[in-house]
Amino acid sequence: MLNILLVVAVVPMACCYPNAFEDLALSSKNRTSIKFLAVGDWGGVPYPPYITPVEKATAREMGRVAAQMGADFVLALGDNFYYTGVDSVDSPRFKETFESVYTAKSLNIPWYVLAGNHDHAGDVRAQIEYSRRSSRWRFPYYYYELNFRIPNTGRTLSIIMLDTVMLCGNSDDFEDEQPRGPLRAVDANRQLAWLQERMAQSKADFLLVAGHYPVWSVSEHGPTECLLRRLRPLLVKHNATVYFCGHDHNLQFIDEADVGYVVSGAGNFLDPDITHWHRVPKDSIKFFTGKASTMGGFVHADVTKDKMSLTFFQATGTSLYQTVLSRRDLG
Repeated sequence: MLNILLVVAVVPMACCYPNAFEDLALSSKNRTSIKFLAVGDWGGVPYPPYITPVEKATAREMGRVAAQMGADFVLALGDNFYYTGVDSVDSPRFKETFESVYTAKSLNIPWYVLAGNHDHAGDVRAQIEYSRRSSRWRFPYYYYELNFRIPNTGRTLSIIMLDTVMLCGNSDDFEDEQPRGPLRAVDANRQLAWLQERMAQSKADFLLVAGHYPVWSVSEHGPTECLLRRLRPLLVKHNATVYFCGHDHNLQFIDEADVGYVVSGAGNFLDPDITHWHRVPKDSIKFFTGKASTMGGFVHADVTKDKMSLTFFQATGTSLYQTVLSRRDLG
């Protein structure tokens, strides 16, 4: 029995790649940057044709931008399959909503996946298991760490992928509820302890944290109280570069306490709601759009020796906003 408990206890750490560096498929030996896309809430619909016009348009523009500007990987920020996730690794939704939609050659790159509240309505373990079926679907565990060397610079990028539903609980989108508390407190506390350790030990030049729920948002769901209590203090204390999320179906950039907050949840639906505009710190909101005319959107990131450039794209083919974040000051 003791051996079984020991195995269970170390599984999260073993699955989370705490120190390994990921290999980039570099197209040029002279590369001096890492580039990636971030898209959330992209998960189609559970009835034919299993995609929305917004997902289709966004997928097409993601392929174009990845081909023209470059992309080494994609961050998939949750709600990967509407409305109740998948119930099996054999679910046809993997093909109908993912493989058959993001078909551009430039998107045949690793997709690093985390789970959203709609995914937790199904079996997240089936999505994790799908990593064995797809060459580009990378979902090793509910939460995990990625480490990259920025080519030819001596700099590093770390990305911590969280399960904010496990941390804070599920929510009811149709009642605009805040997360109702974790299903299992032991799982939430284990993830939080792991996160605290990884952030405290990080020497990365750029530290990116990603989850599904927003810390700050001006839209329908607003700031997530659980994350304001449990995550925001860590982001500030450990000088995180940026936090990426989805959940609200629009594009936002918020700058607060020297941490950037990106909402990229426009992969499948669009919502212009600004109910919580006055619930974020004054003057912190730098960019927002949820207009139906954009036909969706995503973020392109370019990480170089000393800065991270973020460009917000609409699916109709133009950039909407750009901002630059500095390399961490590690004292």
